[in-house]
Amino acid sequence: MSLIRCGWVNLEDELYLKYHDEEWGVPVREENALFERISLEGAQAGLSWITILRRREHYRAAFDSFDPAVIARYDEARIAALLQDPGIIRNRAKVRSVVKNARAFLHIQGEIGSFSEYLWGFVEGQTIHNHRTTLADIPAETDLSRQMSKDLKRRGFTFVGPTICYAMMQAIGMVNDHTIDCFRHDELS
Repeated sequence: MSLIRCGWVNLEDELYLKYHDEEWGVPVREENALFERISLEGAQAGLSWITILRRREHYRAAFDSFDPAVIARYDEARIAALLQDPGIIRNRAKVRSVVKNARAFLHIQGEIGSFSEYLWGFVEGQTIHNHRTTLADIPAETDLSRQMSKDLKRRGFTFVGPTICYAMMQAIGMVNDHTIDCFRHDELS
C-alpha cells in the first residue's frame, strides 16, 4: 500500500517527495535555518516552490550558507555579482531583500536575543495543529500571518507579505497544515 500525501506534492518528483516527507511542517528553531527559510520564501514570490527547491543548494553556496552576519555586510559589488549568478533568481529586489532582511534579522537578535524566540512567539512557542480535509481548506494567509507580516515589515523586512509568511509558517512547522489523510499529519501531531 502506498503512502497518502498532501495533494500539492508532485509524486513524480523525488526532490518534492523528500521535501514533503522529511521537511515540510517539521519545527525549525535554529537561527540560520530560519533565515534561510524566510529568504527562500521571499525568493519564491511569484514562482513555484519547486523552482526554488531545485536551486536551494546553489542559493546556500551563493549566500554564504545564509549566515545573516556575513550577508548583512554585502556591498554593492557583492550584490552585482549575485545578480550575474544563473543559479539563483536574478531579481534585483529579491537579492537586495536578502541583504536588507539579514540586517533586520540581526537587529531582532540584538533586541530580543533570538530570532527564533521572536518568530515562534507568534504561536506562543507551539505548533498550531490544523485538521484540514482538502487543499481547498488551506488558506493562503491567516490573521496570524497578517500580524507577522505587518510586524516584520515594521522591523525593516521586505518580501514578507502575509502569503509568504503563512507559507513559511507551514514550512517551518509553526502550523501543521498536512491534510488529515496525509501520513505526515499524525506523525507531526
